[in-house]
Amino acid sequence: MALDKQRIVAEAVALLDAEGLDGVTTRKLAARLGVQSPTLYWHFPNKAALVTAIAEAILEQQFPEPEPAAPEEHWQDWLIGLAGRLRRALLTHPDGARIIAVSQLSLKMAGISELAMSTLVGRGIPLPQARLIVLTVLRFTVGYVLEEQAGRPDAEALDGFDMAAYAAAHPTVMAGVTEYFQPGRTVDDLFRDCVELIVRGPAAQTGPAS
Repeated sequence: MALDKQRIVAEAVALLDAEGLDGVTTRKLAARLGVQSPTLYWHFPNKAALVTAIAEAILEQQFPEPEPAAPEEHWQDWLIGLAGRLRRALLTHPDGARIIAVSQLSLKMAGISELAMSTLVGRGIPLPQARLIVLTVLRFTVGYVLEEQAGRPDAEALDGFDMAAYAAAHPTVMAGVTEYFQPGRTVDDLFRDCVELIVRGPAAQTGPAS
């Protein structure tokens, strides 16, 4: 089978799924493709270019084509939905958020930002405010997934940790966590509630939803 960029990226995504970002090396990727490492440099001059290509492939799964808000759809609802789609794209692959965070010149992320900002501006939000809202939503989403994909502390890390002392020193934090995570509430609910707060907070200062 001929070696082209599409095949290399597909195999790189498979390697990411198997070993995470730290396992994506040109040596391992070349071995999976049955070629020598220098061959990859004909298509990608460095690992940064490869990581960006992986980022594009990850985002393509949820954002194959721009989908602007429907005329009757409130921009707040649309933007919250877009954040949810971005989170799903990142969660589909191990270290998906890390890939997006370190990728350079991702045209897909630029396209998502352009679509979101232009949608808000088209609904009457001043450009400076539209930029801040979109930037906050997108960066929060990537940061939220970064924390999700970092995983919980393992048993070794928790060895000797005094939870009772922690709770006593941080009672408000513990009360907030306990109050929020009532039966049935999940990190999915927390994500949406946070994005709702980001989006609808600024929206209240811009007049009625449109």
